[in-house]
Amino acid sequence: MKCIKGDLIQLALEGQFDLIIHGCNCFCTMGAGIAKQIRTHFPQAWEADLATVSGDRSKLGSYSKACINTPPGPLYVINAYTQYHYSGDGVLVDYDAVTKIFVKLKKQFSGNRMGYPKIGAGLAGGDWNIIREIIDGALVNEVHTLVELE
Repeated sequence: MKCIKGDLIQLALEGQFDLIIHGCNCFCTMGAGIAKQIRTHFPQAWEADLATVSGDRSKLGSYSKACINTPPGPLYVINAYTQYHYSGDGVLVDYDAVTKIFVKLKKQFSGNRMGYPKIGAGLAGGDWNIIREIIDGALVNEVHTLVELE
C-alpha cells in the first residue's frame, strides 16, 4: 500500500487513478464524509447507488460503480457497501464485507491504479490497522494508494 497526502477526488480528476473506492452504507444516502463529496463531484456514482435497493442488507460485500469521463480518461468510482447502518454507536464497518469487496475488485480491476481513503475507519469507526491488512492482503501485487486528506 502506497500512502500519500492529498485530495482523493482532485487526484482522480487529474488522472492519478483508474478507479477510486469509498465505503458506503446500504441506505443510499451518501450524505456525510467522502461519500458526500463523491455525490457532489460524481453524481453518476450516486445514481449508481440509488439504482440499488435501499436498506438491503445483502448489499454488504458488494459494490455499485459508475464510469466517469474525465479529461485524462475514464475513471471508475466504486461505491463499496462496507457497512449496513450510517449512524449508531460502536463499529459500523463490516470487516467481512471489506474483505469480499477488495477480493472482487482485484478480480475485476487487476492492473489498474486504485485510490481510496481510510475506508471504514472514519465515520464507520473501524480499526484502520485491521482494514489496512485486509486491503493489502486482497490487493497483493496491485498498484493501490491510500490518500489521506491534507
